[in-house]
Amino acid sequence: MKNLNEKRPSGLALLPFAMFIVIYMGAGIYYQVKGMEMAFYQFPSVTAMFLAVLAAFIMFKGTINEKFDTFAKGAANVDILTMLMIYILAGAFANVAAVMGGRESTVNLGLSLVPVEFLAAGLFVISAFMGTATGSSMGTVTAVIPIAVGIAEKGGLSLTVVIGAVVGGAMFGDNLSMISDTTIAATRTQGCDLKDKFRMNFLIALPAALLTIFVFLFAGTLSVELSQVGNYTLVKVLPYVAVLLLALMGVNVFLVLVSGIFLSGIIGLSDGTLTVISFAQHIWTGFTSMNEAFFLALFCGGISEMITYYGGIAWLIEKLQKTIRSSHTAQLGIAVLVSLVDCATANNTVAIIVSGDVAKKISARFHVDPRKSASLLDIFSCVFQGIIPYGAQMLMAAGLGHVSPIEIMQYLYYPYLLGAGALLAILFNYPRKYTLV
Repeated sequence: MKNLNEKRPSGLALLPFAMFIVIYMGAGIYYQVKGMEMAFYQFPSVTAMFLAVLAAFIMFKGTINEKFDTFAKGAANVDILTMLMIYILAGAFANVAAVMGGRESTVNLGLSLVPVEFLAAGLFVISAFMGTATGSSMGTVTAVIPIAVGIAEKGGLSLTVVIGAVVGGAMFGDNLSMISDTTIAATRTQGCDLKDKFRMNFLIALPAALLTIFVFLFAGTLSVELSQVGNYTLVKVLPYVAVLLLALMGVNVFLVLVSGIFLSGIIGLSDGTLTVISFAQHIWTGFTSMNEAFFLALFCGGISEMITYYGGIAWLIEKLQKTIRSSHTAQLGIAVLVSLVDCATANNTVAIIVSGDVAKKISARFHVDPRKSASLLDIFSCVFQGIIPYGAQMLMAAGLGHVSPIEIMQYLYYPYLLGAGALLAILFNYPRKYTLV
């Protein structure tokens, strides 16, 4: 039986998420000001989200069973469960490959080929290429972050800078790829062709990408002096190469990660680095290393469903529609709508699907080019998906790098520049129709 409050617009439904952000970021900022090391680790993000979940159960109407059913529906969503499996498999691959010496060999090989001052920019370009080719920001983060972390540690780079470079590149690909879920959702909801949306989107994204490369060339290193590069064994590099190639070929991400785990294990067993028992133990250690990301995603999926069910998303849509008066405000309204929905759901594809129908109606009424509305939906959903600290990409990157998502945020140059570029595109009505013919 459905709750009578389902989908009734209510701004109060957004309070639990606001509570999480205030508690988690507020505590981190407080301890940062106090000068405490690892300030954003003092109050666990999972605990902050747990308190937000409790607040949702207390404030929303209905029986406890009805509310739990809604929460469980969101937590057991196929996208959430897929994400959780990717988290633990990625953790296992990263750990086993590192233990058998694969990460060290890959890092030493990379450092022997690329000047250290170009590594951060290079990681952004590699991630952008892979994200565009595969259409998967999660797959890109999973494959590239372990290598980036090793390069940062060995090459005297800031760990958070290189992670920011990889996440930014991954979101570039997620936004532009022809096979990305976000691209498909945006074009289908707005009724335009993939290639036309790509051309519109590319003209906005390219300047942001070029500026990002320029920034990373100058801001990517803490030290350009590198100690002697260590030795590397090419066979130990194979698991990372295999994961990258399989991902580029479009192989299912589960098969990619499982292949990486067992290829790493076979290499480790063959040279005595691993035994059968230690191989099994390191898989388990890899699983448990992702526990923070795992539980945060689980809670986030449940509370997002509750917020949607009790009218939070409907309230956002209703309020934004009332403020639109012209083509420029229509474009801005579409951008704000999909951004807020993404912040509330932490899923850019879902944000586009939820916002798409309203965006199409707004575009038709205020004469916004469908290619532009599709681009704005995709751009702003990816911008915020790439920067919210509880988003899947940030959780994965932070988990694999063993840093706080908040610490990464200051180095997410590409999402910030892309957002700024898209706002300028709205202000100056760029690209114009004749530039796309």
